[in-house]
Amino acid sequence: METHFADIRAALQRGTVVPVLGPEVLADVTHRQTGRKIPASSDELILAINNGQPMAPRLMYEFPRAAMNIELKRGRSALLRSLMQIYADTGWREAAVHRWVAEQNLPYVIDLNRDAGLQTLYADRPHTLIVGVARIAGGLRYKLYRYDGQCYQAAADQQAIDLDAPILFKPCGTPYPEAQWIASDADYVDYITELMGGFAIPPYLKARRRGLQYLVLGTRLNRDTTRMLLSEFMHGAALPAGWALIPEPNDKERRFCARLGLELVQADVRELVGMGEGPQCLHTARADASVPAN
Repeated sequence: METHFADIRAALQRGTVVPVLGPEVLADVTHRQTGRKIPASSDELILAINNGQPMAPRLMYEFPRAAMNIELKRGRSALLRSLMQIYADTGWREAAVHRWVAEQNLPYVIDLNRDAGLQTLYADRPHTLIVGVARIAGGLRYKLYRYDGQCYQAAADQQAIDLDAPILFKPCGTPYPEAQWIASDADYVDYITELMGGFAIPPYLKARRRGLQYLVLGTRLNRDTTRMLLSEFMHGAALPAGWALIPEPNDKERRFCARLGLELVQADVRELVGMGEGPQCLHTARADASVPAN
């Protein structure tokens, strides 16, 4: 185990490995005023958008399926309001894993979550924010923003950003600087279709990512949605392609990782970052965290 961790830390120091952050990274995030936990897992998100009530078993299978049902029955606006109520709230504490990632000063991070926690920690440095978008009339399936150390500015194309700046890629959305969400089945069908066609990643990132390794943290790989996203994001990866930390992987996850060239490490992300095995061991978040201004 320690040999794997040593290799991963060395790759992080070289800047040749890209962390891919999933929902379990948010396991310790609570609200400063109420103490409630941020909805992070698929089940928690479904309950959050459905007034705390579980849905039919076929809908509880995966959040995008449940989100699609909400959209069809209550309208797209109802789904968007729910997401804003969750993620636009600035009272959430930082995730300790987010703090650890931010401390690495990495050139490229992929965050599959929809919260703004990592953006808050990136407020101390210029960076490029890439946000996934879906179901728009033509055009590309991403938006570019340049953060100059004080505020975000929309960038019409990659000529308007610093091509050497660190990249924070939020494919599934964020509330800031503009609310953009990939949430329902329809969103993912559109986004992944365009992703496979090469229209959801800026050209300079396609070139920059060649030969990189990936470090999958805080997500299981037993759902098709996540697996399809990861397969496309990792196009052109090095061989071996990196590592996936999954404490108890199933056979489906083992086969998928083998196909992508990811080495399975049966460990929790908190073991890698030296924080024990559960939220009780995590650092206390800063009380003065703020989202970068728009």
